[in-house]
Amino acid sequence: MLDALRFEWMRLTTLRSTYWLVGIGLLAAAAIPVIFGLTATDEDLIPEFVALAVNGGASFGIPFLAVFMAVIGIFATGHEYRHGTIQPTLTALPQRSRLILAKILVVSAATIAVTAVSMAINAGVVLVFFGEVPGLFDDPVRSALLGYMIYTLIYTLVGLGLGLLFRGVPSALVVIFLMPLIIENVIVGLSSIPTLDWLVPLVKFLPFTAGTLLMSVGPADMGMGTDFDFFDRWGSGAVFAGFAAVIIAAAWTLFKKRDA
Repeated sequence: MLDALRFEWMRLTTLRSTYWLVGIGLLAAAAIPVIFGLTATDEDLIPEFVALAVNGGASFGIPFLAVFMAVIGIFATGHEYRHGTIQPTLTALPQRSRLILAKILVVSAATIAVTAVSMAINAGVVLVFFGEVPGLFDDPVRSALLGYMIYTLIYTLVGLGLGLLFRGVPSALVVIFLMPLIIENVIVGLSSIPTLDWLVPLVKFLPFTAGTLLMSVGPADMGMGTDFDFFDRWGSGAVFAGFAAVIIAAAWTLFKKRDA
């Protein structure tokens, strides 16, 4: 197992795309508190504002860092097939389950570390512009930021699972962007139409939509005047985590059965 972990760590840290994606993700997330600092210095630092600034706009529907880390997750498995390295990889590490577990552990550790760095940078930006970051270590901001870290981790693991499931990069990228940004938003929008109100009970089971509630500070509100009866923070997180688990389990099972 140690050999698999070392191999995966070496693979992750020697790809230039890893550093580009992490760097762009950190900059994109840090741009949100910078914009707030330049345009809203007279606003009160309410918990919603603090959480939104520190998570880089993720709870506002712009999860920059999560998206870029999900692409790293896709590359962790999809690149093996895209560049034909899966065969020599399995020759060196024939235990397929150990290889996938190593990818999950290394990518997860990197995601947690990068997310923590991003939150520290964003909190520092808020401190520079406003002179304080009130309630950072108290609820509800603390729980919302913990939820943000979990959200980013699950998002990344969904990307890793999709890369392995589709055995490539393009299809996984399409799904990771299309599903949260278009498909789920369309379903939420359609549910507000009276003749399609049967969709309302389904909204709380939409994985990416449910995942955003991990980062909520107050009651969930889609701004559409519809009561979707969402689960609480951790219940909604369980929906998102369950979706990731299904993707990874399916990909893992097929990986063990299919030829390289």
